[in-house]
Amino acid sequence: MATFLVTGANRGIGTEYCRQLQARGDTAIAACRTPSPELEALGVRIEQDVDITSDAAVAGLLQRLDGQAIDGLIHNAGILERTSLEDLDPISLRRQFEVNAVAPLRLTRALLPQLPAGAKVILMTSRMGSIADNSSGGSYGYRMSKVALCMAGKSLAIDLAPRGIAVAILHPGLVRTRMTGFTAQGISVEQSVQGLLARIDALSLATSGSFWHANGELLPW
Repeated sequence: MATFLVTGANRGIGTEYCRQLQARGDTAIAACRTPSPELEALGVRIEQDVDITSDAAVAGLLQRLDGQAIDGLIHNAGILERTSLEDLDPISLRRQFEVNAVAPLRLTRALLPQLPAGAKVILMTSRMGSIADNSSGGSYGYRMSKVALCMAGKSLAIDLAPRGIAVAILHPGLVRTRMTGFTAQGISVEQSVQGLLARIDALSLATSGSFWHANGELLPW
């Protein structure tokens, strides 16, 4: 049985991660700012008031974890603010970089003493973070922040390999969640997380630092 810490666990993919991890016998620690009734109903350990951009909030989380070993660190928290060239907002750009790219890197660094050899770090990025796959433009802040997260993941894979820690950079697919406006074209959170957990389970030092679709497709940078 492994222990996973999931950020952004109060809804959507984050809650489903906790549900499926618990169902298969793993321990899920749900970190979020405010828990939802759906998350609370799971009966998993909840660490609330966790704003991943706040040094004080992260320090509080570490204090409550009290050195507990984390076998899987799933960076699921993120924001999407659609910014076009016409309505470009530098504040929104910086906010998305801070939440989507900088905060996961800082939290990984903070939790590093609690990640044993064999642990896995999971960065939830997006296909919109692929430069080669960008055929529609727009969404500047989100796209740019996810590219940055992919680069952070690649560097982490190199830097953490001597510690025996593998890193996965994962795209969940187009999923019916609040972030996507519950698009009818999307897959369910259940299907997405099933694929994501399959990628996590298969992750090794040999495949560390790769950019994967939940369905197993290797994505281009």
